[in-house]
Amino acid sequence: MNAQLTPTRIDVPQAELDDVRERLARIRFTDQIGDDGEDGTSVGRVRELVRHWLEEFDWRALEARINAYPQVETVIDGQRVHAIHVRSGRPDAVGLVLTHGWPGSVVEYLEVVEYLEVVEPLTAAGYDVVLPSIPGFGFSGPTTDRGWDDERVARAWAELMRRLGYERYGAVGNDAGATISVAVGRVDPEHVVGVHVAQLFSFPSGDPAELVDLTEEEQAALAHLGWFWENMGAFNQLQSQQPQTLAHALADSPSGVLGWHAQLMGDADPGFVVANAAVYWFTGTQGSALRLYRENALAARRAQESGERREPTTVPTALAAAQGDFASIRRFAERDHSDIRHWNVYERGGHFAAHAEPEQTAADITAFFAAL
Repeated sequence: MNAQLTPTRIDVPQAELDDVRERLARIRFTDQIGDDGEDGTSVGRVRELVRHWLEEFDWRALEARINAYPQVETVIDGQRVHAIHVRSGRPDAVGLVLTHGWPGSVVEYLEVVEYLEVVEPLTAAGYDVVLPSIPGFGFSGPTTDRGWDDERVARAWAELMRRLGYERYGAVGNDAGATISVAVGRVDPEHVVGVHVAQLFSFPSGDPAELVDLTEEEQAALAHLGWFWENMGAFNQLQSQQPQTLAHALADSPSGVLGWHAQLMGDADPGFVVANAAVYWFTGTQGSALRLYRENALAARRAQESGERREPTTVPTALAAAQGDFASIRRFAERDHSDIRHWNVYERGGHFAAHAEPEQTAADITAFFAAL
């Protein structure tokens, strides 16, 4: 193994598990008018998540599930990086780096890894899986300096895959992981064989000519996007401007984490919501994860002020979207990505399709990379 990589495992001290249970048992729930969630995550939803954490969630079981896989840690660009690393055993294996988003964690992709290892063995599929925590998120711990935007994370992933010994690898991602995976293709096109994402975040450029002949489906996608930002975009605004202001509350209240995360986890099952929230809680990354949004906003502002114009990506690109999630519009995506080879929109899965439909997600990933 590369000397810069250290084997590791997850082992949260029992005192921290006892502490969070005590906090959960004496939570002061807020008041509300009605219980329809019109004003944000409802008290009823948070009560159910707290109940689930206290009565059904088993951190040690999740810990054992993660520790069943080899894990490494390393320091890249001054930042600790933790990654699950599952090898197929084939010397010609292609590495796949799977990147989660917010408010997700590596838990997003555990079902996909398990499916590839058990149902469709990695040895047959020919893939090694690398599942890192974004710097500032989960098991990589809080970021310790500024500047960790998508592109810096992408450069860290390129270095991580080099240290793990991959000359050829693919990038797979959801949510923030989708934008990071696209950035990986930009910063390391010599080694990235393809990029597979659940969303391609391509928007109208502002040129009225782009909107002249939109189809009804495309118009509906834009309308849905407008609705989302008008009704659900508060998280992005706050985290892009003042993440530290919110961090104080999230660092001190597990129910606050549940309420803030649940707004974007829709009707995801309580076990999934709680498991992801617990990863943030026990790693102390409730606040540091928010900083990714501000760093990306600052990077976008610098690019705009400098007049920087990005050329389209050149690596083969795939979309595996789900109805009800962000509706990528192909004409805008093709403006930003010159080699889209694979475009599927599934009826099932939602925003966390890798968790909700792991067989569907794994099959789409392997089909895309097998065709390259």
